[in-house]
Amino acid sequence: MSGLMLGMFVAILAGTVVSNALPRIVAELKGSQSIFAWIVTVELLAMTATVPLWGKLADLYSRKLLIQASLGLFVVGSLIAGFSQNIEMLIVSRVVQGLGAGGVTALATIVMAAMIPPRELGKYSGLFGAVFGVGTVAGPLIGGLLVDTSWLGWRWCFFIGVPFSLAAIWLLQRTLHLPVVRKEETKIDYLGAFLIVSGVSTLLIWSSLAGQKFEWASGWTAGLVTLGVLLLVAAVRVEATAHDPIVPLSIFRNRTVALTTIASALVGVAMFGGTVFLSQYFQLSLGKTPTQAGLLGLPLIFGLLISSTVAGQLITKYGRWKAFLVSGGVIMVGGMLLLSTITAQTTVFMVSVHMFVLGVGVGLLMQNLVLAAQNDVPAKDLGATTSTLTFFRSLGGAIGVSALGAVLAGKVSSLAAEKFGPMGGSDGAQVPDLAVLPPEVKAVIADIYATATAEIFLVGAPFAVLALLAVLFIKEKPLKEQSGDDRLAAEMAASH
Repeated sequence: MSGLMLGMFVAILAGTVVSNALPRIVAELKGSQSIFAWIVTVELLAMTATVPLWGKLADLYSRKLLIQASLGLFVVGSLIAGFSQNIEMLIVSRVVQGLGAGGVTALATIVMAAMIPPRELGKYSGLFGAVFGVGTVAGPLIGGLLVDTSWLGWRWCFFIGVPFSLAAIWLLQRTLHLPVVRKEETKIDYLGAFLIVSGVSTLLIWSSLAGQKFEWASGWTAGLVTLGVLLLVAAVRVEATAHDPIVPLSIFRNRTVALTTIASALVGVAMFGGTVFLSQYFQLSLGKTPTQAGLLGLPLIFGLLISSTVAGQLITKYGRWKAFLVSGGVIMVGGMLLLSTITAQTTVFMVSVHMFVLGVGVGLLMQNLVLAAQNDVPAKDLGATTSTLTFFRSLGGAIGVSALGAVLAGKVSSLAAEKFGPMGGSDGAQVPDLAVLPPEVKAVIADIYATATAEIFLVGAPFAVLALLAVLFIKEKPLKEQSGDDRLAAEMAASH
């Protein structure tokens, strides 16, 4: 467990550690504003798009070897990133890091389900949820500190993960002993994998560029969306007839899997979409430094940590889980609505309370959706089911970040045009440097960003309501007492 958690922590850290360091990195490697988002997006793209493939490989090959290989890929990507001499090299290294991180996040949950029965899984899922939360928030903080420390600098944002990854590989080599279940006549559906990755990547590229490089309603949008949808339709056709599909469509006939997948995607929108922009609100509306902004994210994580860990322990103790999902859905909606009331005058204490509420809601939902699905599928589909849920959560997050980011940019532009005349609206795309502005202009900008950030949460709230509706229709089933590998052995014995 320690090896898995270490690996998971490093994978999550990779995605978030660069956020506070980006301005410095882009300036030093002479990149442009549009490159800024891509340094984060390509890692997320590679990670999200390859999760189903890792999940499928886990059903076929040694899971121990696969998780060590993904950690190894991550080390290679981190080293290339740390030694990057130009932006192109950095972008390539982020893709390699993303491939490794996708493997680690998908496989850690799969290995856990193989070892531990669902009845016991609650408390461990709670700990994993906690690791996920700590990695998400510790990243920007660690990144900010490394960049601000003169004798370290931004390259250490990438090097820092290497010793942890190597330690995780060594720990897993020493302690993880899983039987390799060789499955006969299995083939990897490479065409399906290619179509899924291409379709998802096309839609993610569209949602991250729309509103910045071209208008939402434009020829580019029509072209990219059509291409993405056609690729995914083709993927569904291929998967439906494949001997061994990457994402077995049969798992969606299971009501629990279908509903938890929808809810996971919506939780992703709310969690990533909402939290990414709070750091900007702290800096531009409340006038905090990057490191302070990182610290102000802690209430959200404490909420997530406490609810995820406590709920996990209670589920293991009593064997009931649906009440936690429903209350998580209700609390998440409440958190989104509370955050939609913030202004530039809101005290840090009140914002912290609102964030804590949102964190509690997300913590109750995130891991327990995976638990509900894992409990309700045959053991042979555990890998595919787990990676499908992880995939849709990341996909929801990626789409949430880009779509809500576009809402924010649009609102900032229109408010700036209102306050400063046409000149103000034209550079809404550029983030203002508060240090050079007179106090009265600063106050107006603080208001503009606060209003726009509040609006994002208002737009995000209906997604949280939909997640709650999906959760209400999930049927509670008793948690199984056998581990995934024991169930698989029983299933295989029954089929012969």
